Amino acid sequence: MLKGIPSILSPELLKVLMEMGHGDEIVLADGNFPAASHTNRLLRSDGHGVPELLKAVLSLFPLDSYSKQPIALMAVVPGDTVKTPIWDTYKDIVCKHTPPEIEYVERFAFYERAKKAYAIVATSEKALYANIILKKGVISP
Repeated sequence: MLKGIPSILSPELLKVLMEMGHGDEIVLADGNFPAASHTNRLLRSDGHGVPELLKAVLSLFPLDSYSKQPIALMAVVPGDTVKTPIWDTYKDIVCKHTPPEIEYVERFAFYERAKKAYAIVATSEKALYANIILKKGVISP
């Protein structure tokens, strides 16, 4: 164990967060996301939801301040009547670190972007449209 490291962050996830460079992206995926078929670097966070993982990741992970939208969410498919209250939870968590603009990406475009991400973290999140992409920034001196 280490001091100050949220216990939800596995050693494998900590390693990936350290390996990532400026501009690399990581996907925190809900339980319905086809994570295994969309990446060569899959991390499991079974039994956890995205909000608690997002909070832990952002305690260590700088968002890209050079990008207008360092956070992306999968947009609701037109005609789908699902409600997305989890997005408000995400905004509350993110605003404690920095208030960036959030990009809403069409479903299939989100899948394509996820394939290019540095890694995908598969969670047990049950909320629909709960997938989020984070773009890594830099640590300023």
